[in-house]
Parts: sequence; structure tokens; C-alpha cells
Amino acid sequence: MTAALSFAAKLDTDALGGRFLGPATVTCCAAATLEVSLPTGETVSPQLALAFPFTPAEGDSLLVIGQDDRYFVIGVIASTGQTHLRFQGDVELRSVKGQLELHGEKGVELSGPQIAIKTRKLRVMADKATEVFGTVFTRVKELLSVHAGETDTVVHGEWSTRSKRAAITSEEVASINGKQIHLG
Repeated sequence: MTAALSFAAKLDTDALGGRFLGPATVTCCAAATLEVSLPTGETVSPQLALAFPFTPAEGDSLLVIGQDDRYFVIGVIASTGQTHLRFQGDVELRSVKGQLELHGEKGVELSGPQIAIKTRKLRVMADKATEVFGTVFTRVKELLSVHAGETDTVVHGEWSTRSKRAAITSEEVASINGKQIHLG
């Protein structure tokens, strides 16, 4: 039991004129109902009075303040619940004179009907990448350079490459295998 819990457990709300300030454990969090258990064993229904959106979950430890029959959640001590940030209309998240970093211990997911990335320089680093598309159009104004240990391309249908000049160079064996080969 933490020092705060043991201190709060010794408090008698009657001796404090019905006032309480301390940790409480969420016992019920239904659609419109939030119930917490105070260290005294009393169950109360506090209102959320946090400066950020928060959805409590059973077992969460919340900081509760109250007097008589009015209780408010003023802090979150430990939680497994979700925090939702919801806005109406357009939203801009900006770091002025700094760098914006997003971290997720279990991952980061972006979803939307359309996602646009606009930048002067893009770096993507990963141990493994998987891309699945219906159709891909890539346009490179200057040089497309690919360095790979090996390349395996499977095309179900026609494969066509066009250029002003082309060169295929192999240090060892180069082979062309087909039912018909047209040169010229």
C-alpha cells in the first residue's frame, strides 16, 4: 500500500467535516455512470473535472476530491483506460521552433480517406516494409537509384520497360528465357 493510500485510509471523512481528498479506485464505469471506491470503503459517483478528455476503466486509480455528497475526479494516478482527443472541424498540430515527435510503445497508426505528406526531404527507415496497393504511379524528376542485395520481381501479365538507352550488365551469367525472343 502506498503512503498516499495508507494516509487516505486513516482519514475519517466525518472527522474532516465530510471532506475528502485522496486516491479512489474505479469500480464501475458504464455509459453515464462512474463509481469509485474510497479507501474508507465508501462508494461514490464523482464527476470528471479533468483538463483533458479521459475515459476511465475499472481498476483505475483516480485522485478524488469531495465534500458531503459532491465528488470530483481531479487527477489520474494510474490508468489502463483510453484518452481520446476529439475535435470538430479542422485541427492543426504544430511545433513552433521545434521538432514534433509521435511515439507509441505498441505502434502508431494513421488512417483516413486521404493522407498527404508534403516535405522537402523524406527519410524512411525500417527493418521490414510491406506495401499493398491497388495501383501505384511513381514519378521521379531526376534519378531513381535502387541498391539491393537481391531483387525478385513477379509480374502476372505484361512487363514493359521503355528508355532512350538501356544496358544490362552481369558479372557472371545473364540469361533470357522465353518461348519467343524478338531482337531489333
